[in-house]
Amino acid sequence: MEQPHTHLSHPRIATRLKRANGHLSSVISMIEDGRHCADIAQQLQAVEKAITNAKRELIFDHIDHCLEDARKDARAEGQSEMFKDIARYL
Repeated sequence: MEQPHTHLSHPRIATRLKRANGHLSSVISMIEDGRHCADIAQQLQAVEKAITNAKRELIFDHIDHCLEDARKDARAEGQSEMFKDIARYL
């Protein structure tokens, strides 16, 4: 079995995603309650921004740590592929 892949940033990212999840639950309730579209759109914007920020932090952390580790381990041939794999999510 593969070892867990964790970074120091993962708890912060999980917190961001939990906040986004809370916002999303709020949006669903707002829709079901018949709230104004502008209010719903504002909350959806908050969800989107929270997810974007979590994704950005994860990707930058990956670039800072995983690619640096690959370079140090003299696995440069795999480093380019690792970067391409993560960069497609930017």
